[in-house]
Amino acid sequence: MATITTTDGTEIFYKDWGSKDAQPIVFHHGWPLSSDDWDNQMLFFLGEGYRVIAHDRRGHGRSSQTDAGNEMNTYAADVIELAKALDLKNAVHIGHSTGGGEVARYVARAEAGRVAKAVLLGAVPPMMMRSDSSPAGLPPELFDGFRTALIANRAEFYREIASGPFYGFNRDGAKVSQGLIDNWSRQGLMGGAKAQYDCISAFSATDFSEDLKAIDVPVLVMHGTDDQLVPFGNHAPRSVALLRNGTLKAYEGLSHGMAATHPDVINADLLAFIRS
Repeated sequence: MATITTTDGTEIFYKDWGSKDAQPIVFHHGWPLSSDDWDNQMLFFLGEGYRVIAHDRRGHGRSSQTDAGNEMNTYAADVIELAKALDLKNAVHIGHSTGGGEVARYVARAEAGRVAKAVLLGAVPPMMMRSDSSPAGLPPELFDGFRTALIANRAEFYREIASGPFYGFNRDGAKVSQGLIDNWSRQGLMGGAKAQYDCISAFSATDFSEDLKAIDVPVLVMHGTDDQLVPFGNHAPRSVALLRNGTLKAYEGLSHGMAATHPDVINADLLAFIRS
């Protein structure tokens, strides 16, 4: 099992497939999942000749079940260490949901030459929770409820998210995949409860506005208009407005988990952006 050990002693699991001479694409997963959530995309882009990399965020998947450092600054620092250890240059970083926040913070701080482009897919920037800087955000009580549900019955809480709003399976006429539901729950329960509890604050209460303003590489913002977890209107257009070189691509009626429910559509658009 491939891992790096960070300066604070955390083991970060990663996958690294393909020629080390090929352009790297780095995938950043959402809460409370793991690098396995990107299996479809990793296999697709491997077949297109790219080097594909994905890591399990600290506290998630096969990485250390940390009780500290479960916040965006440390998440980004972990990626900085991973990029250095693997000597990643001219990489494309693709982040979904919480992973999009991680990408924004990392890319804003990355060493020159490390990053070529970035993608924010159903991503949490600029900010999820209602605040003075984000008055249209979601109420803090919603995220308090997440924490309460996680403590009460993490397995049931994760089942409800996966079988309902994450993939839009609660919508009339939705084509439900039990495999996706089961795999989502499996990934979530692999990680540590403490880290995933802390991560709720990381994805909901972090303001990424200054990160977005600092990014100077091209960024594609992809978002489903029926995203029930990270609402389209409060995220995608606001992120593009803050980016120096951002492009918005909206997907009518698609959900937060559109990369899994519609991989052919998403993969084709990702490939076109990377090649452009």
